[in-house]
Amino acid sequence: MHRTLLAVIILLLTSGFITAQDLAVLKYKGGGDWYSNPTALPNLIRFCNKNINTKMNDKPESVDAGSIDVFQYPLLHMTGHGNVLFTDDDVENLRYYLTSGGFLHIDDNYGMAEYLPKELKKIFPDQELTELAASHPIFSSAYKFPQGLPKIHEHDGKRPQALGLFYEDRLVVLFTTESDIGDGWEDPEVHGDPESVRQKALQMGANIVKYAFEN
Repeated sequence: MHRTLLAVIILLLTSGFITAQDLAVLKYKGGGDWYSNPTALPNLIRFCNKNINTKMNDKPESVDAGSIDVFQYPLLHMTGHGNVLFTDDDVENLRYYLTSGGFLHIDDNYGMAEYLPKELKKIFPDQELTELAASHPIFSSAYKFPQGLPKIHEHDGKRPQALGLFYEDRLVVLFTTESDIGDGWEDPEVHGDPESVRQKALQMGANIVKYAFEN
């Protein structure tokens, strides 16, 4: 990492970026549609600001995986349907971010699971994605989900999974797959979900936000 970049990162870390309360969409390379679900995060932000007393900006920013801008946000959200590629600079930047207090939520919009594990392996080469037990605090930080990650949309009959990577016993990467939780955050007319399903998705999203901000 260039010395100038490292100096800026150290400045951001020592200025206490983790005390911030905001999130951003992570832009990545490889051709995957990182911009999908455009109404999802604004709806989740409004829900969280109303129900769990966050004070996030209504319109989330987008940040590149290799940019120092990631250090302005304690929570990054990543989604898409296809290929993911992290360059060496992306890997180094994201590793600094995650080991310095940041949190990455990756929501598989159906199609990422084939590509993502090998890219995450670049960041934490000694780890494999591990399924979280239903007793993990992320399932009860604001709303209780005693069975773990809820199923929002059906695709191929597989059960929903919440998989994680850890740094010093802290969950730093959450990969939600076979759930389509982000689809449940979108405007009602996008997928036609009943309100009960949307509420379930938004509540689980609020759990993720609260957990990321407090841990």
